Amino acid sequence: MRILAPRLREEVWAALPEEVEVRFLDAPWPKACDLFIPPYGQEEVVRRVLEEVEVKVVQTLSAGVDWILPLVPEGVVLCDGSGIHDAPVAEWVVLALLALLKDLPGFLEAQRERRWAPRRLSDLEGKRVLLLGYGSIGKAVAERLRPFGVELFPVARHPRPGVYTREDLPGLLPRADAVVLLLPLTPETRGIVDRDFLARMKEGALLVNAGRGGLVDTEALLEALEAGRVRAFLDVTDPEPLPQDHPLWRARGVVVTPHVAGLSEGFSRRVARFLAEQVGRYLRGEPLLNVVREGY
Repeated sequence: MRILAPRLREEVWAALPEEVEVRFLDAPWPKACDLFIPPYGQEEVVRRVLEEVEVKVVQTLSAGVDWILPLVPEGVVLCDGSGIHDAPVAEWVVLALLALLKDLPGFLEAQRERRWAPRRLSDLEGKRVLLLGYGSIGKAVAERLRPFGVELFPVARHPRPGVYTREDLPGLLPRADAVVLLLPLTPETRGIVDRDFLARMKEGALLVNAGRGGLVDTEALLEALEAGRVRAFLDVTDPEPLPQDHPLWRARGVVVTPHVAGLSEGFSRRVARFLAEQVGRYLRGEPLLNVVREGY
């Protein structure tokens, strides 16, 4: 079996069976490979590989595949990296909720100004948190939030016991103290957080985006932020990267991190574990994990 991939830490490749040959993108490319691991966001490189190399399976290390989906030729299997980023993204979501509820931005500003500014803070306990997207990351978020004593409203594409669907959003949004976005970006989900969505949210509610920037109508969000209707913690934005002169940087009640929720020191360890399982399945002729269908 041959893999074409960007250079990753040696521990990733050490976890694979001996019969696996790994070729790197900074060396001459083979004419064919079984598995191609694309470098995230480098569309031009990906396009060239898929034009010049006969590829059977494209395996992203990102959970979202919106950036690569248009590039994958018909007949090539696309698998995403769902599961690799569950823990760090879930931890980032908990950080975001606590930072906003405990007004960490306000205290950092007071510290810069050398002001002693005590005030009464909000609790995470007892809050109602709507999880818009309930895949592996959504479940990891729910697992970490339950010990805080929150009430969860998980929302997914398909109904099942204890899980709502998007048809339930009009009734859920006015009840939720926080909305966490964990959806992939597809034609169906693009701009789902529009003016109507934001208007239905409870006054003063929190919007946390750990999904994709394109889920949110940025202009509508800016209006809601400036009006003080919502506060937001964003790891992803539209556009991304956020230009230096973009008004979102200076908007009232928002914190922005530069798409880092899934970046962590445990990344290589989790990639090694995932690829060992995926490659083993390929070699044994078993169904692959995370095969993308309909953009998911």
